[in-house]
Amino acid sequence: MTTPLKPLTLWGGVGGPNPSKVSIILTELSLAFESQYLGFDKLKTPEYLKLNPNGRLPTLVDPNNGDFTIWESGAIIEYVIAKYDKNHLLSYEVGSDLDFQCKQWLHFQVSGQGPYYGQAYWFANFHPEKLPSAIERYVKEVKRVSGVLDSHLKDREYLVGDKCTYADLAFISWQTGIKAVTAEIYDEEKEFPHLSAWLKRITSREATSRVLEQKKALEATFFAKK
Repeated sequence: MTTPLKPLTLWGGVGGPNPSKVSIILTELSLAFESQYLGFDKLKTPEYLKLNPNGRLPTLVDPNNGDFTIWESGAIIEYVIAKYDKNHLLSYEVGSDLDFQCKQWLHFQVSGQGPYYGQAYWFANFHPEKLPSAIERYVKEVKRVSGVLDSHLKDREYLVGDKCTYADLAFISWQTGIKAVTAEIYDEEKEFPHLSAWLKRITSREATSRVLEQKKALEATFFAKK
């Protein structure tokens, strides 16, 4: 008899792009998880630093693996896929060319999309003074990364192979969230039509859409208090 899986614990839940991209993967795999939220002022406390010495979100704790703890969103996604996607719902056979291409795009998301989009969002919303040159610099990077995705998606529906994988899903939180910064600067649908069509296709998935709606509601509450 198979032992029922215990819910995983995801610190960060659907709050912010990096935690929510993990939430999307977990939800797409129908994995139960409990969200734990921390204010920015709690991220450097001794209690949380025991889980994540970098004091950032997300962090995943897996009670089905001796409370194994892992942080950094890309590493978390690789762990979840390796442990819980044995049927390759969101991945391909381990060691195959398609498997490595999924990893390639995940690494590009972590190194190329997340940091630059994050800086664009920071300077537009949180920096204590408005610095147009900084916003312009990072929006240019947003457009560059968007261009890479758009070019690759010109003659395909998904980033890797013939199905939606974790590679596609990893980009969604940042790509949808950055519109709050770029919407008044350029028209994504006109400048990046293939990217725009792909984004609509992925965000229409029931599980992904559900997480994005939860993220949107949480962010609305946060900015209402800001």
